[in-house]
Amino acid sequence: MSVVSAVPFMRPVHMSSPGPRGRRHTLPASEFRSLSPEDAMSVFEIEREAFISVSGECPLHLDEVRHFLTLCPELSLGWFEEGRLVAFIIGSLWDHERLTMDALTLHKPHGTTVHIHVLAVHRTFRQQGKGSILMWRYLQYLRCLPYVRRAVLMCEDFLIPFYLKSGFKVQGPSEITVGCLTFIEMFYPVRGHAFMRRNSGC
Repeated sequence: MSVVSAVPFMRPVHMSSPGPRGRRHTLPASEFRSLSPEDAMSVFEIEREAFISVSGECPLHLDEVRHFLTLCPELSLGWFEEGRLVAFIIGSLWDHERLTMDALTLHKPHGTTVHIHVLAVHRTFRQQGKGSILMWRYLQYLRCLPYVRRAVLMCEDFLIPFYLKSGFKVQGPSEITVGCLTFIEMFYPVRGHAFMRRNSGC
């Protein structure tokens, strides 16, 4: 049995839309699930629009999206509305305290740190709190993975308040630069939530 199917809050969550009595809906109104390589193009289209317009750079190119969704799909989470991807997170495992350039492309299967590469929301669904909700669900999921000790990410300065509200702490300037862009590294302590694990159905 896969990790995802063993975790109650990672099972697809369906919320029915009101409609005429007896009408059958073929797609759930809202669903959360891990992503697959088949979702890569939808992921990249959302990411490209979200990041190119702001910084001119994508955290992951299309081949890298497919790479991580092939190696570690269980560390991704997508939010679908009526079958359409509206927001997503992609992560991989890392085996050092701080991120290095290798962390941008490598998945370390024996690592205990989840490197969150990207969180993005489709432009028509922004300013609705979806990014915060998706991150909360993702962090809840990580708490149920016994091998995960912490989550890390790097972001630009203007995103620090968003991640602080999600429970991340500032670790300091990242050694990674992309072109002229510099980043702050942040971390979220997953280990130490044993009580929450015992009481979350994990």
